[in-house]
Amino acid sequence: MKILIAGAGGQVGRALLSCMPQNASVRGLTHADLDIGDASAVLALARSERPDVIICAAAHTAVDRAESESQLAARVNFEGPRNLAQAAHGIGARLLHISTDFVFDGRASTAYRPDSPTNPLNVYGKTKLAGEQAVQAILPDRSIVVRTAWVYAAAGNNFMRTMLRLMAAKGHVRVVADQIGTPTAAISVARVLRALVDRPDLSGVYHWTDAGVASWYDFAVAIAEEAAGLGLLPATARVDPITTAEYPTPARRPSFSVLDSRALLGALSLTPHHWRAALRTELKELQHA
Repeated sequence: MKILIAGAGGQVGRALLSCMPQNASVRGLTHADLDIGDASAVLALARSERPDVIICAAAHTAVDRAESESQLAARVNFEGPRNLAQAAHGIGARLLHISTDFVFDGRASTAYRPDSPTNPLNVYGKTKLAGEQAVQAILPDRSIVVRTAWVYAAAGNNFMRTMLRLMAAKGHVRVVADQIGTPTAAISVARVLRALVDRPDLSGVYHWTDAGVASWYDFAVAIAEEAAGLGLLPATARVDPITTAEYPTPARRPSFSVLDSRALLGALSLTPHHWRAALRTELKELQHA
């Protein structure tokens, strides 16, 4: 089996490279290797490599910056997946594509199912929704869209590392407590995609996150506590809860974006870790690094 990973320099992309099948030929491509917004380059590479499976882990994930960089966000989040889907269609490959909880508006009170109505609040969510819709339209039977949420890892730019840096420098942080979701380790998403590589019988849209529910405030408190226990932060680091209104941002965010992963739980023999246990693992990895 031949697997091509676009976005291999990102959090999930790096995690994917660590857990692909031993007997597969895997090529990871960073943005420097391939601009997925360039349709001719994507097609030429697909025809040259002839992969059996393409995984799209590439995305413009700077949510606030996307508001002022809408064309770039659309190029990466919409045109890129569309180009990969068209290339996959041309060579008979499958496409696994990562999307986001930000396709929802946050007005629900129970976890969003894959078939729940979408209504993104910001440019990032709108471009990601357009990307997943393009993938489904072009490859209805040979594509899987996996929506996930609040992704972080021991490496890269993410909430966990930002909190560690700010708490180490200032001793305290103020974090929004009225936005609810599920922190999800990048390796958790990668393992699901790895399992889906072996399931050509599956197609459509699915959800996957680590288990449990938290606010950004809860997540920050857990980071402070777990990091202090590992000696990464002083025990005096403090987290103060604030409201969304007290922390205005260019992009509106859903106040509730918990995802229902039961469909994938039923299809795959995987059990999600609770987000706090996954956080502890990532912090230990950071400690050892």
